[in-house]
Amino acid sequence: ARFAIACLLGCMVVLVFGNVVLRYAFNQGITVSEELSRIFFVWLTFLGAVVAMRDHAHLGVDSLVRRLSPAGARIALVAGHIMMFGATWLVLSGSWTQTLINIPTLAPATGMSMGWFYGAGLAFAVPALLIIAWNGFGIATGRIDVASTHFVTDSEEHVTPVPTDEDRK
Repeated sequence: ARFAIACLLGCMVVLVFGNVVLRYAFNQGITVSEELSRIFFVWLTFLGAVVAMRDHAHLGVDSLVRRLSPAGARIALVAGHIMMFGATWLVLSGSWTQTLINIPTLAPATGMSMGWFYGAGLAFAVPALLIIAWNGFGIATGRIDVASTHFVTDSEEHVTPVPTDEDRK
């Protein structure tokens, strides 16, 4: 999935930058650039969400769960996973419906089926449901230790401090 995300991002950069250069330098443009970039961005976002879910890299607040007893934390996390499963199921069913409705609809510039656009929700929801179910089952059965496992990422965990002048001395 990371390779696909990198390819989509690279294609977006080439399309948008190439279109800007062509418009300003040659008064020409790539007709499909905006439409393809939009579709690539939607797919990049949904695939990135799957990768972040797999790696437990989504931002979250777990201060309440940390204060609970192990049994209470287990119950809270299972309840949270049930709610996430329900919300992701709604994304799946909505994406499925929209994909089916929009398969015959063609995008104006590319002529691609708009089912590809709405299908990105399916590409997110199916693996996300599997990840949520797997983690929820692991928490419920005790296979995953709730005391030592971090299910969310704090925003400050990935911040690298910028060295100041005093640090350099």
